Amino acid sequence: MANKLAEQVERVKLAKMIDQSLLRMDATENDVRNFCLEAKQYQFGTVAVNLVYVGLAAKLLKGSETKVDSSIAFPLGASTLEVKVLEIRDALHKGADELDIVLNIGALRSGYYSVIREEMEALVEAAKGKTTKVILETCFLSDAEKVKACQIAEEAGVDFVKTSTGFQKGGATVEDVRLMRHTVGDKVGVKAAGGVHTIQDVLAMIEAGANRIGTSRGVQILQEMGR
Repeated sequence: MANKLAEQVERVKLAKMIDQSLLRMDATENDVRNFCLEAKQYQFGTVAVNLVYVGLAAKLLKGSETKVDSSIAFPLGASTLEVKVLEIRDALHKGADELDIVLNIGALRSGYYSVIREEMEALVEAAKGKTTKVILETCFLSDAEKVKACQIAEEAGVDFVKTSTGFQKGGATVEDVRLMRHTVGDKVGVKAAGGVHTIQDVLAMIEAGANRIGTSRGVQILQEMGR
């Protein structure tokens, strides 16, 4: 099935689905500059960078089709709601087009669903119409918790639910992507991130229902396509 799907996926369309990520804590300004120039060359949908580099990325990508995606409360999600809202406002001020926000995982696992709902609704409101992606960190959650988080995200008006930060013990799995897509239907996007390293990984995630891919290996993946 993956080989058949590969024949149908155009390289340019796939590039638009990729959030090319540079979220290492040791990334330098020069790393970010080179990264953004490369992303522009390959026409990725977005570059995902830490908040401290959003302004630089926005400047470097101005006038291009590649958007800037800022991480929020990354990678733990353990900031207070007030701090997350401040980060979102700062990211927007610096030029972010999209926001990847780590959920309060502890509250979700504690069963505090009203807290999760309040957080998601406040984050969507703070985003002022910009694309919001809520990171569930699925490796820590039961299937029931994944479903509940996706249901709340849909009700709160979140644009995407995302599997993982890529900084924890597990990343995206086909099973999780399929479950998330089944839960949200066509109303919400699904982003697969964490451990997506090859074209076969990407195609498997797309087949399972992902319509956005987060990876630091976008260039290698496009080169694997060979066209």
